Amino acid sequence: MSANDEKLLSSFLRSRSRIQRYLMGKTGSRQDAEDLTQEAWIKLARNGAAAAGAPVPYLNSVARSLAIDHVRNRTRYLSSNAVADLLSVPDDRPDPERIAEDREQMRLLAHILEELPERQRHILLMARIEQQTQVDIASELGVSVRTVEYDLRKALEYCSERLEQINRR
Repeated sequence: MSANDEKLLSSFLRSRSRIQRYLMGKTGSRQDAEDLTQEAWIKLARNGAAAAGAPVPYLNSVARSLAIDHVRNRTRYLSSNAVADLLSVPDDRPDPERIAEDREQMRLLAHILEELPERQRHILLMARIEQQTQVDIASELGVSVRTVEYDLRKALEYCSERLEQINRR
């Protein structure tokens, strides 16, 4: 081992714990800090001629560059926890039981609609299914807006009460 190599090794060994603490602070991981400290030694040893005049500042510069590169690479990839979080998105689709219940409620509602007086049923369908305004419904049926409001309210109340009554059984 040459005198220059001994000087580099001595400088590295004196600075190693400080460099490792610095890297641990930047990476948040003891293992990553140890790996980067070893990588810093390799770079120092390979570029001994460039570092011969001032090995400690050179080593500090290498450690800083390694920390920056490590952080950049870490943010480029998702952690396994982040991937697991992305894959565990809840499924908002209704389960088969809920679909069956909803279909049954729709069947019951269709039957209840048939029980309504003709004008109330027509007003309810025009307002809720066809999305017509109460003014347009009144104009089309030749009745007042107040009559449309009244019939719509009565139809909704009847449907709601009948659904509750049937579902209580």
